[in-house]
Amino acid sequence: MTNRETVRKNIELTFDFLRQIIDNPSLADQLPDKCDIDFIENDFSALSDKELKNKKLVKVKRTFEIVKPRKIS
Repeated sequence: MTNRETVRKNIELTFDFLRQIIDNPSLADQLPDKCDIDFIENDFSALSDKELKNKKLVKVKRTFEIVKPRKIS
């Protein structure tokens, strides 16, 4: 995937996510203030604990789902 395709895909995901929050405002209540959001498509176990710190992961399915944080050892 080219850089341009990746950027386009991320923009589309962002707008899809915003539409879902508008349709379901309680989803936004699950996000802490000033958090970073990363969209993940499959398994996020490849991310290191350092990458997960201070981030909220959003799993991309047909709908968006806030991923509960795992304990960092």
